[in-house]
Amino acid sequence: MNTNDKLIKRINDLIDLSDKVLVTERRGSGSLSLSSVDNLVFTEFKNASLSFIMSLYGNKHPYYTNFENSCHRNTPYETKSGKGILNSIKTEIEEGWLNTLRGLVSSEIFVDFIEMAEHLLSENYKDAAAVMLGSVLEEHLRQLAIKNGLATSEVKGGKSIPKKADLLNSELTKDGVYNMLDQKNVIAWLDLRNKAAHGKYSEYTIAQVELMKQNIMDFIARNSL
Repeated sequence: MNTNDKLIKRINDLIDLSDKVLVTERRGSGSLSLSSVDNLVFTEFKNASLSFIMSLYGNKHPYYTNFENSCHRNTPYETKSGKGILNSIKTEIEEGWLNTLRGLVSSEIFVDFIEMAEHLLSENYKDAAAVMLGSVLEEHLRQLAIKNGLATSEVKGGKSIPKKADLLNSELTKDGVYNMLDQKNVIAWLDLRNKAAHGKYSEYTIAQVELMKQNIMDFIARNSL
């Protein structure tokens, strides 16, 4: 089963779950009472769907914010609203728009940020360049995870939060997306980024940041979206 098949299977499971929510509909008593659905099943549907959408698009995308705003009460109407959003996402996946758009946007962002990092290095701003390069690397790990059907978020305390880069690196290696040598290199690059972000400027040199830039560019080229 390829990645696209996995995504379609998962979204079909979520759509099936919405149907299971809808069959629990209970009509309210009185002319002004609203119908409701079972709260336990609805909550499962809502949280699982938000986690899935966040993994695909992030929490700023209209699909995520629309789902969050229109599917937060256990009513048949809001359940159907959530199901409609999932059906739209399913169409994008089936027609190949998801990977095409993601690849184009990621490539443009990658080029822009690499060029900014190169400018910073030319002006001897090694620390800002290291942080920027680390951000490019982390986003590429996240997009690689999505491409290969790996979750980029996890539920903690009832909330869906993004996984950290080191965890994504470990899971991508375990899934065979890239090898252990790449994993060790990513660990080193993330460590250099963290030193820059936490003010440990004397623990690395501009030459190491320049080498980091070249190696990250090579890593991304070999592990493309």
